[in-house]
Amino acid sequence: MLTLDHEYIANIVGLRPKSSHKGSNGRGLILAGSGGLSGAAVMASCGALRGGIGLLKVLCPERARPAFYVLPEAMVQSLGESWAGCDKAQLLELISWADCICAGPGMGSECTEAIKTVLESGKRVVVDADGLNAVSRDNMQRLLHNNVIVTPHPGEMSRLTGLDTGEITSDPARIAGKYAEQWGCTVLLKGSESHIASFDGRIAKNVSGNPGLAKGGSGDVLSGIILALLGQGLETYDAACAGAYLLGTSADRAMDVLRERMLMSRDVVEAVEETLKSF
Repeated sequence: MLTLDHEYIANIVGLRPKSSHKGSNGRGLILAGSGGLSGAAVMASCGALRGGIGLLKVLCPERARPAFYVLPEAMVQSLGESWAGCDKAQLLELISWADCICAGPGMGSECTEAIKTVLESGKRVVVDADGLNAVSRDNMQRLLHNNVIVTPHPGEMSRLTGLDTGEITSDPARIAGKYAEQWGCTVLLKGSESHIASFDGRIAKNVSGNPGLAKGGSGDVLSGIILALLGQGLETYDAACAGAYLLGTSADRAMDVLRERMLMSRDVVEAVEETLKSF
């Protein structure tokens, strides 16, 4: 099993050519947020923007939209009052525009149809948080495919598989590999050490990071970073590996000046830029 390090990730991420422009760095779409959970949508968007996505659109309920006044770089559209009333034509138009999609952060429990539509599109997609809950609740594992990255923590993985969390945490590499093959997608199983498994049998371990990441918002930032990497042309397994490493290494950089109890997810977002400069 591969342990991710700076050299390996540098080879994956590479340098941007001087001729690059916003159109060549991907069009990302984030489906996130609900009436009381706008922060997750903003944190995922910050991760995507810091990670280098060329263009970013966000679809969220109207009550979550004001949170984006602090993030003018994101092009935000309202879907109405809740995901249950999402206009499918509007969603399909945005999916058609996008090169890659992040679905799930803070969406609440009414997002089933939106998640189903995204998975059925065949686009490259990161599914996290409430998106994973929708997959497990409505038995949508059959809709997972080679262009999908799922990013569960052990509790979410338990709901997706029916396994006890103890079994998952006792051998995370085996569990991630088994279900990546079974579902035909990339699995990023989060933990103090994250394990990334591809549907084709590749498995990697990320050991970067620190306990400061054990706070709300870290997973949202990770999903946004992975979205940005997909937009810049990385395939799903490489994007998941690089995203996990960038998040952990950026948290380590941020903790150079902030102790782990003081570390906030937004501090990691700020450190991502410095981490990318090191490649």
